[in-house]
Amino acid sequence: QKLEGAMTELGEAQAQLDEKQAELDAVKAIYESAMGKKQQLIDDAEMCKRRMNAATTLINGLSGEKIRWTEESLEFKATIKRLVGDALIAVAFLCYTGPFNQRYRNRLFETWRNDLRKNDIPFKEDLDIIEFLTTQAQIGEWNLQGLPNDELSIQNGIICTKASRYPLLVDPQGQGKKW
Repeated sequence: QKLEGAMTELGEAQAQLDEKQAELDAVKAIYESAMGKKQQLIDDAEMCKRRMNAATTLINGLSGEKIRWTEESLEFKATIKRLVGDALIAVAFLCYTGPFNQRYRNRLFETWRNDLRKNDIPFKEDLDIIEFLTTQAQIGEWNLQGLPNDELSIQNGIICTKASRYPLLVDPQGQGKKW
């Protein structure tokens, strides 16, 4: 009888243990689910933090570009404003300076600049006609072809290549012919 009572108690205890184990398994499943969601939220927050850092870095980098673009925009507006005067000097150079030496060309440039000032036409005061009408790559190519690298020769090269008519070369040293 004692054995039967003990077995009954054991059965009840086992049933209670099974019930509590089922409850524990259910709570563990809820816990695991909550921990999974927590880890997902931590991962999402970390990814969001990385994106925010990348965006901040990009914005800071572009703020420097904004300054540079603003400066370049102002310079571009000034260049557009001076373009008419600069083009007048360039056209006058191409049309009228061909037969003259460097000293007389410089006097012509000064005369044209004075005329532009008198007529309130904006132009770049330190306009370099060579830089305005050609590139360093073109000058380098001309030098490789035999054109001397002095200012007068480069100006003559510009006149020869940009003029609408064939230029007459008075060339006692044969440099223009060689080129």
